[in-house]
Amino acid sequence: MESGRVPARPLSYEGVWRFTTPAVDVSVPAARHAVRDLLRRQAVPAGADLLQSLLLIVSELVTNAVKHAAVLSPEVAVEVAVTTGWVRVSVEDSHPGRPKVLEAEVLEADVGEAGVLAADRARPGGRGLLLVREITREAGGAFDVEHTAGGGKIVWAALPLTPPLGGPAAAAGGVTSPRRTP
Repeated sequence: MESGRVPARPLSYEGVWRFTTPAVDVSVPAARHAVRDLLRRQAVPAGADLLQSLLLIVSELVTNAVKHAAVLSPEVAVEVAVTTGWVRVSVEDSHPGRPKVLEAEVLEADVGEAGVLAADRARPGGRGLLLVREITREAGGAFDVEHTAGGGKIVWAALPLTPPLGGPAAAAGGVTSPRRTP
């Protein structure tokens, strides 16, 4: 340690919080409200747009787990991690399936030249994860899925606390995983 320097301490709002909820429809608004209340209680410096984006992402991730993983996962875990410059939300379930929206060929097929979602009416299902991907991209964040040691998965999105100065590509470089701090 350099002479005269004080070791950096976490900011008052930094931390990781995790809760579980049953994989049922009523858990979607409950998870959204729990995350909203947590961010407010911790005084996370998130503007109104960022807060709305995070809450929409939580709703979509929990909805996806409830609709597609409940057979193998009676509970889902929601985690919120806040660091100096990032807020990351993740949802973990016990289903081994990787969401198709995260496959490379689907990513390329769904994004038009202007970066707007292309209509794909032939594919069944909702557009929730496509929406999460686009919100994350526009904010300069990152979105991905990881498999767990128990055979399930964690779907996560991380958004910068402040809008990126150099555009979305400049901000996304620092986030790689819900288990590693950006």
